[in-house]
Amino acid sequence: MLSTLDLRGGSRRAVDLRDIVPRAKFDLAAVVEVVRPIVEDVRERGVVAVQEWSAKFDGVTAPEIRVPQNVIDQALVDVDPKIRAALEEAIRRVRIVHEKQRREESEVQVAPGGKVSERWVPVQRVGLYVPGGVYVYPSSVIMNVVPAQIAGVESLVVCSPPQSEFGGWPHPTILAACALLGVTEVYAAGGAQAVALMAYGSAGPIEIEPVYLVTGPGNMYVTAAKRMLKGLIGIDSEAGPTEIAILADDSANPEFVAADLISQAEHDVVAASVLVTDSKELIEKVRICLERQVPLNMNADRIRIALTSQQSAFVLVDDLDHGLAVVDAYAAEHLEIHTRDAAAVARRVKNAGAIFVGDWSPVSLGDYAAGSNHVLPTGGCACHSSGLSVQTFLRGIHYVEYNESALRDVAQTVITLATAEGLPGHAAAIEIRSQ
Repeated sequence: MLSTLDLRGGSRRAVDLRDIVPRAKFDLAAVVEVVRPIVEDVRERGVVAVQEWSAKFDGVTAPEIRVPQNVIDQALVDVDPKIRAALEEAIRRVRIVHEKQRREESEVQVAPGGKVSERWVPVQRVGLYVPGGVYVYPSSVIMNVVPAQIAGVESLVVCSPPQSEFGGWPHPTILAACALLGVTEVYAAGGAQAVALMAYGSAGPIEIEPVYLVTGPGNMYVTAAKRMLKGLIGIDSEAGPTEIAILADDSANPEFVAADLISQAEHDVVAASVLVTDSKELIEKVRICLERQVPLNMNADRIRIALTSQQSAFVLVDDLDHGLAVVDAYAAEHLEIHTRDAAAVARRVKNAGAIFVGDWSPVSLGDYAAGSNHVLPTGGCACHSSGLSVQTFLRGIHYVEYNESALRDVAQTVITLATAEGLPGHAAAIEIRSQ
């Protein structure tokens, strides 16, 4: 299974540890060039181009690009009651957590007669991408829609690939999740063409208004389209392959650790599963557990490839401090802590998308029903970026309000700085008010 990297006695500097476990390699810039003609075609021909590209890549086109409301409603009627109950509970929990992320308006009196206030204004129209290829992700509907709704987004669009086995409509469980959340504008479109459709809109044969922001995970083609269109639209992130790092000591349960490494590896052959520990004995126990657990999984072949590839490894360190240095440098999307006093150790971590504390908080819980968001930074971006939240869908706008006296009091400061920067027009805009 996983290879072992022995870092004992080695450096603890972030610059030396950052690439110790190499991530899966793919050239996103090259993929941008692959999707460029798709994106440009959709810009020129709208829905017609989307349907043609869907026929080519998905092997099917929907009877119409926009999913009719009766199809969405019927999906909710037909969904397994157990799945509906699970979706409803996940929605409830995610709402509870994200409600606490609301931002309040602030006002600061900078000087007598001069104040700056800040309002948080929702993005008006948002596009949410929901994958639908190898796996079906109704949980992604929840994780994207709920914070957008709490932020106050007025207009939500969901795009998900057409499925041949469902008459060209997106997967019915995805549609059922949309119905539960009150999302009515859903398009049967996937891949780069879906991102382009949301970004550019379409003038015909049906009119679709463009969005201002696109969020949601997808494959490298979706990510490449988001990179290409960033600027025209806002994006949440350039999502890469999923990853889990586990920081553990000899108190960890090897069965749990093995199961959690497997849970991420089953996503994709390029998924990363990394165990960082100061216990050589734990590594051997986890290896034995993996050998037993992997063959029992229906995705065993995919898991084996992920676990034996360069992006997955056992990392042996000197002690807990060394392990913390490694996981901080790695900045995992998901980080589990399986140590004594796990809560205290978790508080010492500086870089991670989300941290799962102790034996009973596996990443799978966060993927569905912990209440946290599962759209998280990958590829080491957790050292500077956060996961999806209500803030993703809000813009802070400053309101500057000074009266004449307050402006006169600060006028010379502005004039001096404007002159120093060689911008006399800026200074003149103040001087004309000071005469």
